[in-house]
Amino acid sequence: MKRPNINRPRVCTPTQKHRRLLFINRDRRKTIIACALAFLTLLTTTPLAACNSSNKENPEKTEIIVFAASSMTETLTEISSLYADAAPDVALIFNFDSSGTLKTQIQEGAECDVFISAGQRQMDQLDKDSSSDVNAEGLDFVLSSARADLLENRIALVVPPGNPAGIHSFTDMAAALSSGDVLMAMGNSDVPVGQYTQSILKYFDLDEQALAGRGVISYGSNVKEVTVQVSEASVDFGIVYATDAYAAGLDAIDYASAGMCGRVIYPAAVLKGSQNRETAQAFLEFLQGNEAMAVFERAGFSRP
Repeated sequence: MKRPNINRPRVCTPTQKHRRLLFINRDRRKTIIACALAFLTLLTTTPLAACNSSNKENPEKTEIIVFAASSMTETLTEISSLYADAAPDVALIFNFDSSGTLKTQIQEGAECDVFISAGQRQMDQLDKDSSSDVNAEGLDFVLSSARADLLENRIALVVPPGNPAGIHSFTDMAAALSSGDVLMAMGNSDVPVGQYTQSILKYFDLDEQALAGRGVISYGSNVKEVTVQVSEASVDFGIVYATDAYAAGLDAIDYASAGMCGRVIYPAAVLKGSQNRETAQAFLEFLQGNEAMAVFERAGFSRP
């Protein structure tokens, strides 16, 4: 009996030549894979080497955080460019605000290397070596050995363009406030420029609370806010620092004497919490040098 004719798959047995080709193809594949791996290794390691080389040529900069009174915004910004040339390995980071706000931020733990205040009071409140009458909480943030009186400023009476209220002196200011026909801008009581203004009001026997109750005082949280109110003519006059009057292009029609409000001294100090004390001290010393002082003096500051 014949078996049925079943179509079976044809099995090909490789010849010796086929075997040699298979071995050759395997070798080629190994060579290709090896080359590919080598190429990938080159791609991944070369950028790393380049980065390492770049890091050596451009090492990471040391950051110095500077808390400074808002009245120093323009001058310190200009000085930062000078310091970039003098110390290219240092990056300055500024925080500008009222000295009272900055003092509170430091007290609450904000990271800061150098503090420059527009008044002694805010610095003294952070310095354990200050009188307990001022530093009642016994705060200990200031490195006393790295504290210095950096600058002196002046308190100026400024008016909007055209001086519509016709105020020409502090005496005129006192008379106008007494009559109640004007609106004056001044800083809040927790900022130095406001505290200096309070002294001037007392000098002329003017009651701040009574004036505020009559609606003749407009307050600002820092000197920049007071300056803006005058520049925009939303008030008849304001009391600011001479340097802010200069920066805003306002007419300073009178300056307060030391008898009116005392001297306006800007203390500066390295803080104890700084992780880069030597670098911070170097920046503070640069601020006291001739190059930086030239910038300060052009804006109306002077050496104390």
